[in-house]
Amino acid sequence: MKDEQVVLRGATLVDGTGAAPVPDALVVIEGERLVQVGCRGAAGATELDLTGLTLTPGLIDAHAHLTIVDVADAAGTHSPVAVTAARIFRVCDLALRAGFTTVRDAGGADGGLASAIALGLVPGPRILPSGPLLSQPAGHGDHRLPFDHHHDHAEARGTPGLGQMSTICNGADEVRLAAREAFRRGATQIKVCVSGGVVSFTDRLEDAQFTVEELRAAVDEAAARDTYVLAHAHNVRGIRNGLDAGVRCFEHATFLDDATARAIAEAGAYVVPTFAVVRLMTDEWQQWGVPEQVLPKLAGVEDGMAKSMQMAIEAGVKVGSGSDLLGPEQNRRGLELVIKSSLIGPMAALVSATLTNAEIMRLDHELGTVTEGKLADLVAFAGNPLDDPELFDCPERIPVVVQRGRLVKDIRS
Repeated sequence: MKDEQVVLRGATLVDGTGAAPVPDALVVIEGERLVQVGCRGAAGATELDLTGLTLTPGLIDAHAHLTIVDVADAAGTHSPVAVTAARIFRVCDLALRAGFTTVRDAGGADGGLASAIALGLVPGPRILPSGPLLSQPAGHGDHRLPFDHHHDHAEARGTPGLGQMSTICNGADEVRLAAREAFRRGATQIKVCVSGGVVSFTDRLEDAQFTVEELRAAVDEAAARDTYVLAHAHNVRGIRNGLDAGVRCFEHATFLDDATARAIAEAGAYVVPTFAVVRLMTDEWQQWGVPEQVLPKLAGVEDGMAKSMQMAIEAGVKVGSGSDLLGPEQNRRGLELVIKSSLIGPMAALVSATLTNAEIMRLDHELGTVTEGKLADLVAFAGNPLDDPELFDCPERIPVVVQRGRLVKDIRS
């Protein structure tokens, strides 16, 4: 039996390819797929009049942390599991209502959370989980304090079927085992840390972490499953190690130089800046529960990231989009596109969060553009974010969200 067609009429279409907007567009959905994109044609049993709205592909966040809902308790060991789960489900709902129909979780979520959403048990974006981020002792992701005498690393326990913040590894064999365990619990790609981080107690942003041999073990395991490795990376030493090992995507990439930017381009790797977390953590660190002792690490990070992004673009690197939001109120996911719009323009910002992110995730055959045959993930803005990029960060100005052909949000008056 043929699926009923749903016809969306009247919106200005910005299709995610970078092409000029199409006024008074018509988009036809059949089942979960787009079957017609144009300016005239079909009539369907169900019609949505989107006159005055701007229609784009569903937004994609390539750097999410849906399960880190308490920064001070990243392992989730101090709250009842039911409370942690409820907060996670709320964060997922907030993401979907903000127009993000897909996220790549960059450390924390496992396949259980992805399955709960895929089964329709809770509303949320399609999730590509990375499982726990792989960390070295005294590296980013090791949240033990310097003189903690308890050898049990709390994050390593996690809550199977929901999430685990990190796994501490020593040597290539332990990295290989950690990657295999992450895949066992539903990871679709692997996250490693090749540099120090901001919310870390025993490292610096300038530190390089893991050897090339250790990183290559993770890359080999990912390649064996036809997937890839992304890396938390602030400095060029860590990025160079990652490139030597075959890492595909570098998150943050805060302090690039020209030679390293060219090397990333030559390798066909990607960069995903994360401006939103830097801006919000700087302004709202107390509400987030960020320890005051790590705040000095934020100095110069946003400016460095902006310069590095421009450097990467000039070198020919494709740049994706990730928010890196943390905490129980992850309601500013679109801020990433607002900040990026001010630096590279709103069209390029939108493409980074649609087509480029889909390419990074190897889902561009299904997602990222409003193209016939692809999955019907769509977002309608009340206004035009190309003219007013602040709309990207205004969920209340997003009246319609469609995911896999289903109307999951409709607040049109």
